[in-house]
Amino acid sequence: MLAVAVAVICVLPHVAVILAALTGGTETLSHLASTVLWRYTGSTLALVAAVGSLAFLIGTGTAWLVVMTEFPGRRWLEVALVIPLAFPAYVLAYAYTHILDHPGIVQATLRGVTGWGPRDYWFPEIRSLGGAAAMLALVLYPYVYLLARAAFLGQSATTFFAARALGRKPWSAFLTVSLPMARPAIAAGVLLVAMETIADFGTVSHFSVQTFATGIYSSWFTFADRAAAAQLALGLSAFALLLAMTERLNRGGARYHAGKRQEGMSRMDLRGGLGWVAAAGCLLPVLLGVIVPVITLVSMAIGSEQDLLSRRYIGFIQNSLTLAGVAAAVTLCAALVLGTVQRAWPGRLSTTSFFVARLGYAVPGGVIAVGLMVPFAAFDNALDAWMQANFGIRTGLLITGSIWLLIGAYLVRFLAAALGAYEGGIAAVSPNMDAASRVLGHSVFSTLRRVHVPILAPSLLTAALIVFVDVMKELPATLILRPFNYDTLAVQAFRLASDERLEGAAVPSLVIAAIGLLPVVLLCKRVARRQR
Repeated sequence: MLAVAVAVICVLPHVAVILAALTGGTETLSHLASTVLWRYTGSTLALVAAVGSLAFLIGTGTAWLVVMTEFPGRRWLEVALVIPLAFPAYVLAYAYTHILDHPGIVQATLRGVTGWGPRDYWFPEIRSLGGAAAMLALVLYPYVYLLARAAFLGQSATTFFAARALGRKPWSAFLTVSLPMARPAIAAGVLLVAMETIADFGTVSHFSVQTFATGIYSSWFTFADRAAAAQLALGLSAFALLLAMTERLNRGGARYHAGKRQEGMSRMDLRGGLGWVAAAGCLLPVLLGVIVPVITLVSMAIGSEQDLLSRRYIGFIQNSLTLAGVAAAVTLCAALVLGTVQRAWPGRLSTTSFFVARLGYAVPGGVIAVGLMVPFAAFDNALDAWMQANFGIRTGLLITGSIWLLIGAYLVRFLAAALGAYEGGIAAVSPNMDAASRVLGHSVFSTLRRVHVPILAPSLLTAALIVFVDVMKELPATLILRPFNYDTLAVQAFRLASDERLEGAAVPSLVIAAIGLLPVVLLCKRVARRQR
């Protein structure tokens, strides 16, 4: 029943969005269709295509270089290439706006050196779809890099050597043999990048790029039309599922197998100029995604009027840590319940519950927020009307606008990440251990407590940290569902950036990035340990 309850919570936003979209009026949606709906569609498609292409090129190229070649700084760069994952894309957007915008350092220096006026030269506009795509690609390419790197490490060298023996050059052998064999892993990484791209709100909002994510927010807050927000959310959910189905159908019945003989791949030693070119190619994403933003944000924070130690900022930090900590604990418990039920009582009900619980990661936070707000607001209003009619008591909003509804949104959004970590760890636990525990008189949950949890501790810690940091960075769901006067670091950064107070936004952005480094450091250590 616990597993079914978790699955019901996870499927509730999807059902609520569908019902609200089908039963609501279409006046606002008709107005949007005649004005900006096609712009939402075109911008979202273009953004997904641009970010996916850039992430594929950066992630696959750097993964191939660190796995297959030896060049100066390879060991350090192999780990450093993961670090941009700790940064939200909107943090990079604030930093690069400060650098590249018209009053920024670069253009001001250019005008000072050349004596040009504002209309005497052309400079790329950072507040554009291209700028948003670059920011998203710089923080999302590690998804592709990690999966592609693991796929290349798992390939046998025999196929690559066979291609070389048949006359292929190294680059040609990579394109015709190694890359197609790594396609499932790379496609999974690109799909994750696409999902995160359509879910992004902070970056596109700051750069004034109109996508479905900004349309949902505008319909909810500007037009105060829940039906229109639900209809846009349904369209965005359908688009996310279409992406996953398209990749799967495009793969068709292809199968990938490394062969019976497994032989480790020997790295090609890149000497002289080629080695330094490879090092520069791997250093560039780290430079643009970590080093430049951090230096910029620190310089901005020093010149801002924001006091990180003030009571107000301590409140922001406490709110963020409370939400992230509670959400991580609740999500981890839900993952343990679902995983244990599926392992102990395999069947249609447990398998369905496990599958439904993983759907949330393919749905943007704004969609989940709308899907939870609609039914619980209706429940609160109905309960308040009934209590007032029968007892003369006003109950107000018991669930809507509460922390627990926000925790529920985080649970639905990030449960898939916790389930993935659980699956990765439980695969190493033999079923014989469960049988031995049961023979010795322990129940299923006693076995979970005394056998599974101690063995799964590293995987569970990783899952908790990933959810913790994802909650710290989550913006659209927090903006829509947060209680009144309950702001987080992400909300404060977004509010200051919306007021064009970028120096002030640098302070909460740095704190978010610093906390985000914790799971990335842990992940880097595990990568290095596996490599050894």
